[in-house]
Amino acid sequence: MHTPRKTNPPATAPRPGKTRLVAAALASAAAVVALTGCAGVEYREDICSSGEYPALSVGGTGSVCVSDKQEPPAGFVRYPEGKVPRQVDDEWDVYWNTHTLDKNGNVIDAPDAG
Repeated sequence: MHTPRKTNPPATAPRPGKTRLVAAALASAAAVVALTGCAGVEYREDICSSGEYPALSVGGTGSVCVSDKQEPPAGFVRYPEGKVPRQVDDEWDVYWNTHTLDKNGNVIDAPDAG
């Protein structure tokens, strides 16, 4: 009876153990990139969309976004120059959570800042 000869796989075919090792290395590299690839880049949400500006509620902490082509609606005013919040939780967004403007345009503590 003829016994078949054992042949080695072609040189280009990866060995099963090596394939798992390469796959594990690639998965590890992908995880490192996913966890650190964007390090230092922080997403900040804008207060208003392009073509709009925020307006503050007189006597309160509410705000609305108004088209650049319009004036604020009744009961709202433009933020004082240099104190306009641009992004959620930026310096001025946080500030205006506890401050507001009175009917004369003076900065006051917000009554609902508790």
